[in-house]
Amino acid sequence: MRQPPDRTPLPLVGAPPGGPERTERAERADAAGNRRRILEAAAALVAEKGPAALTMNAVAHAAGMGVGTVYRRFGDIAQLLLALLDERERQFQEAFMGGPPPLGPGAPPQDRLRAFLHALADHVAEQQETMLAAEKAAPTARYRSGAYATTHAHASMLVAQIRPEADPALLTHLLLAPFVPSLMQYLTGEFGRSVEQVKAGTDELLRCFTSAE
Repeated sequence: MRQPPDRTPLPLVGAPPGGPERTERAERADAAGNRRRILEAAAALVAEKGPAALTMNAVAHAAGMGVGTVYRRFGDIAQLLLALLDERERQFQEAFMGGPPPLGPGAPPQDRLRAFLHALADHVAEQQETMLAAEKAAPTARYRSGAYATTHAHASMLVAQIRPEADPALLTHLLLAPFVPSLMQYLTGEFGRSVEQVKAGTDELLRCFTSAE
């Protein structure tokens, strides 16, 4: 009986052992490695010279790669600056999503919202220079970022529990507005208020918000 022809595909010239799947894994590993090198180089430049001095060319040079690779990974300087903030954002999110109360679950929504806004004030103050640089590079990019979406979703959930008859999405944007980095810079700089005073003012707003008919 005649045997059917062998349909086993021939390996591509220059392809690594293991075929396309191994190639894809290697490419993913290379991409992850490039991303890590870029972020490490960018973080070192920010620590040395400040975020205002960050450019795609400077990062590429520090990372030892072509500037095209940096652009392919991050698109523009605003996206790179936002990526630098990701680790601190993850820590902040872990605290309000799964940490101890009142910031984390287990406290009444009013207490959680107050703790959240206080923690947000500290978070913005600590990351202010990098956040300001990202805001300057792309003024509205923060509102399309995953970090802002998560922050808004969490606060909106609490607002809906406190004021179910209201528009929680809109109210949350208004409650978060004082923590735009440029306004926080003005309040704690030219306007002469400390972060603790900003928190106290936020408490006054929350008292009006929770007692409104």
